[in-house]
Amino acid sequence: MPSHHFLTVKAVVLDPRNDFNVDRTLTKQDVQKLEELCLDKLMEECSPSLDTIKMQVYFDMNYTSRREFLQEIHRVLESRLSSVSREITDSRVKTREEFDALYRKIITYIQLRSGMDSPTDVTAMKEATAALQSIFPQTELGAFMVLLKKDKEQQLRELTMLVTGIRLFNKASKKGGEETDLHELMPAILNEALPITSRSIEKELSVSQTLAWKYTAVLEESHSQPAGRDVPVALLNPALYNVRQHEVFLKMLLADACLCAKHVEMLQTALSSQMKLLKETVQAKTAVPTANVFPRFQSLSELWSGLQDEAQLLNILGNITHNLRPFTASQAKIFSEAYLDSLLEGSEVKTDQQRMAESSDERIVPAEPDTEEWLLPETTASFNELPLQYNGVCGSTLVTGHGLLLPGNPLIGIFKHQGKLYAFSSKEAALKFASSPGEFIAEIAEKAKHSAELIQLLQLHRQFSCVSPYSELQPGESLLVKPITKCESGTQTDLHPVEKNMDKAYEWNEWELRRKAIKLADMRTKVTRSIQTDLSHMRRENVTQTWPPKDAATQSKRDGESNVPRPQVYLAGLRGQRDGHVVKTNLSRSVDE
Repeated sequence: MPSHHFLTVKAVVLDPRNDFNVDRTLTKQDVQKLEELCLDKLMEECSPSLDTIKMQVYFDMNYTSRREFLQEIHRVLESRLSSVSREITDSRVKTREEFDALYRKIITYIQLRSGMDSPTDVTAMKEATAALQSIFPQTELGAFMVLLKKDKEQQLRELTMLVTGIRLFNKASKKGGEETDLHELMPAILNEALPITSRSIEKELSVSQTLAWKYTAVLEESHSQPAGRDVPVALLNPALYNVRQHEVFLKMLLADACLCAKHVEMLQTALSSQMKLLKETVQAKTAVPTANVFPRFQSLSELWSGLQDEAQLLNILGNITHNLRPFTASQAKIFSEAYLDSLLEGSEVKTDQQRMAESSDERIVPAEPDTEEWLLPETTASFNELPLQYNGVCGSTLVTGHGLLLPGNPLIGIFKHQGKLYAFSSKEAALKFASSPGEFIAEIAEKAKHSAELIQLLQLHRQFSCVSPYSELQPGESLLVKPITKCESGTQTDLHPVEKNMDKAYEWNEWELRRKAIKLADMRTKVTRSIQTDLSHMRRENVTQTWPPKDAATQSKRDGESNVPRPQVYLAGLRGQRDGHVVKTNLSRSVDE
C-alpha cells in the first residue's frame, strides 16, 4: 500500500464524522464503507488537505539527515564505478595491446571518479594521462597485476587522488602569481548550484509565508466579524495548513542549504591554504621528494571531493524544493491572488515577526499562576533550544480560533505541563491554556482527527494510536493498535545510607589477605627452629613400614676370546749374490700348537 494511501486510511478512520468504532473487529460492511470513503478522499480534486498529506509523504520519503545524504551520494558513485573497477581488477593481460587498453581504462576510471572533466574531453584525457605517467608509468602495470583485488582497488583510489591533486595544482600554476582564483578551481556543478539553490528556496519560502500571513489575516477577520461577509472558512483552514506545512519544509531545506554554504566556505579556505603550502614546497624545483608533495596532492583531492559532495547535496535540496511546489497548487487554484485580496478588503496583514514583536512585552509574572510551572528566558538555560509542543504553534489559539495556526512566542513564557512545554501567541492565550490544559490538549487532538494533516504538522504522532492496514490485521484484532512506547529510565540511591558498623580495613579478596599476612610475617628474615625436651619425648607413637633389601642376581652372556699364530715368512738370498736363487722359508707356527 502506498504511503499516502495508508495515511488516507488513517485520516478516514480517525475522523469521528465517519462513525468508525475502532475498538471492535471490522465487519465486511465496515471494510466496504472504509474503501468507499478512502476512494472518495483520494479522488478529490483540488483538495488542499489531500495535497498536504501527499506533501508530507513525499518529504518523509525523500528527505533525510545530512550524513545520510552524503552516504547516499558516495554509494551512488561507487555503484556507478563498480563495473569499470571490476574490469580493471579482474583483467588478465598478456599482450602489449592488452596492457595499453588496461592503462586507458585506468585513466577513464580516474576521470570518472574525480569528476573534474568528462572522459570524452580530449584535452582533459591528455592532462590526466600526463599526470598518471608521472607517478605511475605503464611499466608498473606488471606489479599492479599481481596485487590482490582489495589492494588494486585501494591503489586505484590513491592514484585518483594523486592525479586529481596534480591537475588542480597545474591548473592553478598556469594562472601565474601567488593568488589563485578559487572560483575557476571549483567544481562546475558547485558554481551553478551554490548561488541558485539558496535563492530559489528563499523565494519559495517568501511566497508561502506571504500566503500564510494573508490566510491568517482573513481568518482572524472572519472570526471577529462572522456575519459581515461570506468567507469560506472550511477551505481557508486547509489552505493555511498547506502553506504552513510547505513553510516548515522549506525552512528545513534552507537551513541545510545555509549549512552547505558554510562548509563550502571552509573547504575553499582550506583549499587555498593547501595550494599555497604546495607552491612553497615545489617552488621552481625540478625534483621534489614524493614524501613531501604526495600528501599535499591527496589533501587537495580530498578538499575538492568535499566541494563536489556539497554541490551534489545542494542539487538534491534544490530538487526536493522544486518537487514540493506542485503540492501547493490546489490552494493556489481555489484562492487566486485577486480573490484573496478581495477577501482581505484592506485588512492589516501582519507578519510573524510583527506578531512576535507586539507580544514580546507581555510577560507571564511567576506570581500569577498558583501551582503550574513557567519557564522564563531570564531564569532558564538554553531557552531558545527547548523542544516545544505542537511544533511551536499556539495550542490555545488553535482551539479558540477554530483551527487558526499562530506561531507561539516563547518570550511570553513557556508553560510546563506533565513534562511537556507549550508556547503561546499572547499572554491571554497562555493563561487560558494554563487554566485547563487537559481540555485544550484533548480538543487539539479532536481537531487533528478532523484534519489528519495536523498530525504531522503539529507533531502529534504520539497522541494517536497506530492504524494497521486491514490486510495485516490478525483475526480478532481491532483497527487501532496501541503503539509500543519505550523509554530509558534510571534511579540513583546512596551507596551507604547509614554509616555505622563498617570495618574500614575489611578486605574481601583472599589473595590480598594472603599478601598482607606475608608482609606482616616478613618470612624472609625469619628462621624456623625445633627442640625436643624430656616432657615432649616419646609423647607420640609413630609407625613406619619399610621393606628390607633383597639380594638379586642376573645372568648375562659370557665373553670369550681366541688367538691364532702370527704368520712369518723368511726369504734367503736377496743380497750379496748376483746369480743366486731366492729361497722362501715359512716360519709360521702351527695352529694346533
